[in-house]
Amino acid sequence: MSDHTLAGQFFDAAIGLLRRVRDEEADSIDAAGVLLADTVAAGGRLFAFGAGHSSLAAQDVVYRAGGLALMNLLVVPGVVGVDVMPATLGSALERVDGLASAVLDCSPLRAGDALVVISLSGRNALPVEMAVKARALGVKVIGVTSVAYATETRSRHVSGTYLKDHCDIVLDSKIAIGDAELTVDTVPAPFAPASTVVTSALLQAVMATAAGSLADRGVEPPLLRSGNVDGGHAWNNRVMEEYGDRIFYHH
Repeated sequence: MSDHTLAGQFFDAAIGLLRRVRDEEADSIDAAGVLLADTVAAGGRLFAFGAGHSSLAAQDVVYRAGGLALMNLLVVPGVVGVDVMPATLGSALERVDGLASAVLDCSPLRAGDALVVISLSGRNALPVEMAVKARALGVKVIGVTSVAYATETRSRHVSGTYLKDHCDIVLDSKIAIGDAELTVDTVPAPFAPASTVVTSALLQAVMATAAGSLADRGVEPPLLRSGNVDGGHAWNNRVMEEYGDRIFYHH
């Protein structure tokens, strides 16, 4: 079997997942976009959080050309990305009880805000506690997860529940247990994960819906433009100034 064939199989698998998400999650995507638009229109702030590789999709919608300027990254030290040393520490921190509460207590989140929590398995203490605590503060929570994990794994949160159980809206990425799309007899483990591709696409679909929903009600969506396009910096400076009190990565 050639590499080209494997590459084609991965693209086919990713395209299949994207089609499923487009068709099966359409109502939830629309609801999530409207929730974000409602939050923006009401003066609320937007935040996104993901641990480990789930953080990639969170970062993809923060300070992004073509994206909503109000989307802020909720940072948990040692957890956002794979830059912590050793990398295994990040995985361990996801299982620590109380970490999410400590982070939220020190964060700018407040009632009326919206938080996107991304966790592929949704089983670790950190994302579950993050959603529970945020909702207790009066924050609306959008969870992005693979619902299948809840039927085939055991929760690592003391409550025995999953991220999906503590959200106002759940977006199901449809990713199979283990997040590896390909298997070959000559390769000892499944490989080729698609969760980043699918989760990022899901969230960009939500952002597009939010921008359209704001425009439909006569509110200019606070969008950023590329700094590599003429006039982009001037545009972004205007948006940053107008919404500066709701953009925390700019201070």
